[in-house]
Amino acid sequence: MEAPEQTAKDSHSLVSRVDSYVTGTRVGKHFKLAERGTTFSTEVRAGTATFLTMAYILAVNASILTDSGGTCTVKDCIELCSDHKVPVSSCTGPTHRIIPPDASCKFPPLNPGYEQCLQRTQRDLIVATVVSSLIGCLLMGTLANLPLGLALGMGTNAYFAYTMVGFHGSGKVPYKSALAAIFIEGMIFLLLSAVGLRAKLEQLVPKTVRVSSMAGIGLFLAFIGLQNNQGIGLIGYSPSTLVTLGGCPRSSKVALAPVVMLANGTDALEPQGTVSGDILCLGNHMESPTLWLGIVGFIIIAYCLVNNVKGAMIYGIVFVTVVSWLRNTAVKVFPDTEEGRSHYRYFRQIMDVHSIKTTAGALSFEDIGKASFWEALATFLYVDILDTTGTLYSMAKFAGFTDANGDFEGQYFAFMSDASSIMVGSLLGTSPLTAFVESSVGIKEGGRTGLTAITVAGYFFLAFFFTPLLASIPPWAVGPPLILVGVLMMRSVVEIEWEDMRQAIPAFVTIILMPLTYSIAYGMIGGIGTYVVLRAGDWGRKILGRYQIWRDMGQCNPGNEASNGNDNSIRRRDKVVLEA
Repeated sequence: MEAPEQTAKDSHSLVSRVDSYVTGTRVGKHFKLAERGTTFSTEVRAGTATFLTMAYILAVNASILTDSGGTCTVKDCIELCSDHKVPVSSCTGPTHRIIPPDASCKFPPLNPGYEQCLQRTQRDLIVATVVSSLIGCLLMGTLANLPLGLALGMGTNAYFAYTMVGFHGSGKVPYKSALAAIFIEGMIFLLLSAVGLRAKLEQLVPKTVRVSSMAGIGLFLAFIGLQNNQGIGLIGYSPSTLVTLGGCPRSSKVALAPVVMLANGTDALEPQGTVSGDILCLGNHMESPTLWLGIVGFIIIAYCLVNNVKGAMIYGIVFVTVVSWLRNTAVKVFPDTEEGRSHYRYFRQIMDVHSIKTTAGALSFEDIGKASFWEALATFLYVDILDTTGTLYSMAKFAGFTDANGDFEGQYFAFMSDASSIMVGSLLGTSPLTAFVESSVGIKEGGRTGLTAITVAGYFFLAFFFTPLLASIPPWAVGPPLILVGVLMMRSVVEIEWEDMRQAIPAFVTIILMPLTYSIAYGMIGGIGTYVVLRAGDWGRKILGRYQIWRDMGQCNPGNEASNGNDNSIRRRDKVVLEA
């Protein structure tokens, strides 16, 4: 029997031979393996580590974007009997009547037809996330030759779902129009990248707002992860304080509806009012089984992050999800309803090559003349300039690619790849893509070329075949990574100059408004507006000083006749005023 030590040596020898062979091939020369001091096996290992740290986006992104409702409308709702337990075919007699669907069918309690549409949309968005991320990584790897993974950006997807389109289409911009805004934003991004203006535009935004916006987005994501819809349910609704401690079981939750008093003194539901989901806890706080399972997932991920375990997010998601897949438990993800049983049947397929049926090519330009359309476009452009540009430069610096001026090899094609991926994503029905900061894990593993990114693309390709499993990940498994992504994004607050109130106040306004207004855009607007107001006095004094210099120049040099003495006097005065 061959000794383990000999087997390890043979395996190492085989890997070394493969590395030497690939380095000498066209592939090795194209990706500059020898020049950058890396090997084929190192790049594959780095790509594996990068994918493990960013693969959570496959479940999280589709869940968040599905909350926008996608292309589902009232037309997808079906007629119901006034007694929901009675089928429409048997809905007869004086006590029963058929209720035609209206706008309220899109909100909890969901109409069965609309709920089925949402399930189809989620499957489409999983595939769209996989394909767009795959294409983005391929472009980054082959064109820019950089070890960076691209996928749907956290923060921009939440802004898309909850602010722009709104929960189940209740926002300012319809889903199809929002995709058109992203497509145009991608085109502008591509143009800015092509002419080299992209990096310069980032500098126009005050540094304190740039830095604090990342922390604000982190709090925004953590707030989503703590709630019930896409999180663990620790935070609940309060009619007096808006938010409070939640975590009660389903049996202790009730729905809310607007009530009006009629002329005869009786109470009735408001005709145009919408009944909420089961959001109000009547008692039994912190007794929800799914809450505690989500907390266990949080602890697993946190422990792995503390000990620098690769794939920390995946381990927590997988543990919570597998436990939730067990039938007849208090945390089961497949309820005993027709929709739950239908979902379970799809889950049991395990593998399925799902084709996108509703979200691909859904963009519409019919709202291009509305202010809300351009507000959304400008916000996406601003966030992408900050997020992606900053991430690209920080990752390049971390890998040791930057020169004295901060530039790095491949940056032109990196920007072009990113912008092109945004356009591809919008055509498939998703929010903008961005370079993932999790790429630093692969760089730390030794990734130095585009083969790392191509390896990540290969893993995304494999994920394409497991849509039933990805579509069955519960919200309480998605919540923990959202909270901990918020932790990672809070690092940026150390760069804020808290001792300078002109820097600290705009930063705080930016950070606090994002989660509390449930909008990245409002946080940025508040931060920039506060910065401008606090700086207005300084700018006014500078303008007044320049005007004084100009006036003195006119008095000292009438008729535009210059003299050396006067010029020197003016230059000295100019210097004193500007320094003041």
